Amino acid sequence: MEESYKRLIDGNRRFALTKKFEDPEYFKKLSLGQKPEYLWIGCSDSRVPANEVTSTEAGQIFVHRNVANLVVHTDMSMLTVLDYAVNFLKVKHIVVCGHYGCGGINAAINNQVNGIADNWLLNIKNVYNKYSGELQEIKDPDKRMDKLTELNVIEQVRNIAKTSIVQKVWSERPLHIHGWVYGINSGLISDLCVIHDGQEDIEEIYRYNIK
Repeated sequence: MEESYKRLIDGNRRFALTKKFEDPEYFKKLSLGQKPEYLWIGCSDSRVPANEVTSTEAGQIFVHRNVANLVVHTDMSMLTVLDYAVNFLKVKHIVVCGHYGCGGINAAINNQVNGIADNWLLNIKNVYNKYSGELQEIKDPDKRMDKLTELNVIEQVRNIAKTSIVQKVWSERPLHIHGWVYGINSGLISDLCVIHDGQEDIEEIYRYNIK
């Protein structure tokens, strides 16, 4: 068996034994169901695991991940996760979490050719075009990419708020949407303070928070 693959199986054995040692009922309790309060929409990047960076346990965060943490209204996978999270799991918070140093952001901003991924990255290019004046004023390319990362998260929060799924939930109960960016080089999360709960004027929220 190839060694790198075998490490996964061995790691699973250690994981299961450790959890049972810490709590003999751990897996029995997990098997009874999940009641997460949070939906996490994050990037597919392997360096940003939702549970680890928030110090939460299995069952506490419902997770959807894709390249560059996009919320696309024609993405049935994302919409299915969103619908299940808010209507069946009754989550209280939705977090859109991007991260600095995102490969998807970098590919979009540098006009690289990436094959089929370019169709997906067009959504980021649209964000760039929307704020091109502001972004072009930033001379440092790394800072420009960081700013686009933040603006992309803000736009995805806006996209979540516009879905019929969220609009319907807001007519029935409180639901809060948050925009975060994770720093891979620091391990810290930056809250962009774009909280939205359906009560405020969303246009005012974004004008205030985009610096």
